[in-house]
Amino acid sequence: MQHTATNTHYNDYIIYKHTFLNLIQQHSLFGPQPQYYFDLNHYGPVFALIIAPFTFLPDSIAVLLWVFFISWTLYLAVMKMPFSEKQRLAILLISAATLMGSAQNNQVNPLIAALVIFSFIFIRNKQDFWAALMIVLGTAIKLYGIVGLAFFFFSENKLKLVLGMLFWSVVLFALPMLFSSPSYIIKTYQEWYPDLAAKNADNLISSRTYICVMGMISRIFKYQHLPNLVVLVPAMLLFASSYIRTKYYQNSQYQLLILASCLIFTVIFSSGSEPPTYIIAIIGIGIWFMNLNRPLTAFEIFLIIFAFFVTNAPSDIFPKYLRDKYVMPYKLMALPSLIIWLKIIYETLTRTFEKDPQLATANVGNN
Repeated sequence: MQHTATNTHYNDYIIYKHTFLNLIQQHSLFGPQPQYYFDLNHYGPVFALIIAPFTFLPDSIAVLLWVFFISWTLYLAVMKMPFSEKQRLAILLISAATLMGSAQNNQVNPLIAALVIFSFIFIRNKQDFWAALMIVLGTAIKLYGIVGLAFFFFSENKLKLVLGMLFWSVVLFALPMLFSSPSYIIKTYQEWYPDLAAKNADNLISSRTYICVMGMISRIFKYQHLPNLVVLVPAMLLFASSYIRTKYYQNSQYQLLILASCLIFTVIFSSGSEPPTYIIAIIGIGIWFMNLNRPLTAFEIFLIIFAFFVTNAPSDIFPKYLRDKYVMPYKLMALPSLIIWLKIIYETLTRTFEKDPQLATANVGNN
């Protein structure tokens, strides 16, 4: 079936589909194909295998199944977390509107969020081999997945985790070769970095991306050539400071704060972030909110309401005038996530964690 770039309502899915078709035909994954879709693909060979089962179905059915699949993986990840059932459902409710926006764009971000959460869950369950798969798979699909490494210090068998990552890296590097050829896959990985570098340059001037802390600063202060490292280095140092309280490494509340921090950090400090990407951040915000000590403060209640509305600024629940005049031009979608992320860092450094936190006392994997 021939496609044209007029399929704008599921253009992203058509891009995804052609990663597999181009893989088996050994065409470049990153070149333009205006006869099928507009924009460019930025996903690698491993993603082609993830999307492969959907490519054999009619597009109208496949795109619905794809959205169901990525949404289901996120639902499953949240429902396996060390919270009560009501708390898990609250996280899903907090993120529902953002998930709908991401689903409308058929984007892969819910799957990335799920893989990060699963890497956390498997490490908690002492299943480091499978945690390694989640980290390597997430990174191979979209570099955001690498934040799963943040849970390395929670592992009780770090050598197994490292060896597992080496094993899965080899497997996932070689697997696409079964559908193409070794030389093609090696060449594709060589082409991938220049493609991502070019995409990053485009993000800085795009109206729909660069919705991050760097973008917000550059737009508000009219600093068009703000080096990312000026923001990233202090942010990474702040993030790293969370790990100084080593005595809490096996504390559930502390671990969940690190998970929430990772999910938010991934989005707000990425120059490629756009509205659908914020499903990753809003899940982190939901985890933070459910992990707070009760009773809540007025400031914490304000933050969750502020985050809910501003993060969903592209939707109809937010006033169009404010969205078009302020939120989108000044990249203010990143603001509530940034404030909450800073509060999370503060909590990891100062909070007195309960010795036996009342989250879910049963093993996560048994939920």
